[in-house]
Amino acid sequence: MSDDLKEHLHRYLVRGREAILWKLEGLSEYDVRRPMVDSGTNLLGLVKHLTYGEAYYFGNCFGRPFPEPLTEWSDDAEPNADLYARADESREFIVERFRRACAHADNTIGALSLDAVGLVPWWPADRAHATLGRLMAHVGTETHRHLGHADILREQLDGAAGVMPDNSNLPDVGPDFWPAYRERLEQIAREA
Repeated sequence: MSDDLKEHLHRYLVRGREAILWKLEGLSEYDVRRPMVDSGTNLLGLVKHLTYGEAYYFGNCFGRPFPEPLTEWSDDAEPNADLYARADESREFIVERFRRACAHADNTIGALSLDAVGLVPWWPADRAHATLGRLMAHVGTETHRHLGHADILREQLDGAAGVMPDNSNLPDVGPDFWPAYRERLEQIAREA
């Protein structure tokens, strides 16, 4: 059962990774970096942030450090430094580093059992020792949480919505449906 559970957790993590990268496809450099909400959340920044999660939770926490410097999580880094790409960090650099961090994470996931224990030093002491299974659930949940952010940002940018290009996970409706649907929901909100 644990092998099946590990496979399922990993499959959901991989699907989230693929979907977050799809959210960047076809957009300009400006649009992938563009802060769409007051907190500054942007698509490329989400990918950068997830890189850190993959590298630290499945690398450093198990004594298998990611071999590249990730300075935005250092104690002296500015707040949210891992949530945006600097002007000198290309989209290709951010995406390829994310892929390398995921490959590094996959090596750890493949090498360890679900009950292998790692240390998450930034968590409270009573929870700092966590199993691979728990961290797979944590990182998978975080990936899909940020994918939800990316869904909304991408839809705001160009209307693209759904899980993947070949699986929107949305109703198959005509082009007039969504504006009318939104207007109906707006009316309901006003009446409430």
